[in-house]
Formats: sequence, C-alpha cells, structure tokens
Amino acid sequence: MSFFTADICDEYSEKVSVLGAGYKNYGGSDKCQGRIVTVKLDKNNSDLIKLLRDEDGTGKVVVVDVDAEYYAVVGENLMKFAQQNNYAGIIVNGYIRDTFQIKDIPVVLYALGTCPRKYIPVTQGETDVPLSFDGIEFNNGDYLYADTDGVIVTAEKIV
Repeated sequence: MSFFTADICDEYSEKVSVLGAGYKNYGGSDKCQGRIVTVKLDKNNSDLIKLLRDEDGTGKVVVVDVDAEYYAVVGENLMKFAQQNNYAGIIVNGYIRDTFQIKDIPVVLYALGTCPRKYIPVTQGETDVPLSFDGIEFNNGDYLYADTDGVIVTAEKIV
C-alpha cells in the first residue's frame, strides 16, 4: 500500500479526522485502508463474530464501538475470521485479548488496550449504524486509513 497517513493529513487536512492517541495496533499488519463497516456492541461480541465469520470483508475495515467497556471483544478466533474473509482491519473502541496469538495474523487491530475476560451473556448489537467516539464520526461507507502513525477517517476514498 503506497500511502502514509501523515501525507494524507498534510494534503487533505480539511477532509480528515484523526483518531486519538490512546489506540494501539495489536495486529500483525501495520497498514490498512478500506471502506468502513460499523458495529455497535453491548459488551458481547456475537454480532461481530457473525460479521467477520460470514461476510466477505474485501476492501473493508470494521469499526466497533463497545463504549470502552472493560471486556475483550476481539481475540484470536475473530482475528482468524477477519483474515479468512479478507478484512483489512478492525478498530475497537474497547479492549482485545490473545495478543500473543494475534500478533502474527496479518490484519490491523487498533484498540484501547487488553483485557483477559470476555462478556459471556449474549446481548444485542447493531450493524451499519453511525458511531461517534474520540471526537470522530464513523459512518458506514466512510473510508479509513491506518499506519504506524495512526488512524484517519475521510468521507470518501482519497488514495
């Protein structure tokens, strides 16, 4: 991929939103770009499992909002699903686990941090809904770029 988020920010500053500094990449790839698919969860990741396991992710990045609840919503199995279905990346407004196992899976995975536990009771989530966290609006179909400098969002594909 021949882009750098810093260059995009310099050239298109009025069109770019930047995700805050609190997010770290735990995945095995250091760069991704793609059309955003949004998922709003209530602690449990069952709706995210279905998406990553059952839908083609070619050219897509999943943005997950779990309101920074201290439960892991992505781990080794979901990262394997993401890789198998060609998702470029996952951005989580929350926590992940299985960092030792996922560090070599070639999918970008930005999250706030790690947590060893997951939320067991199944709760209802929503897909394809507008999300807002860390000062950024994420809409289904927006475009996301991520590299070692950070994560940026634009309303349209720039690169």
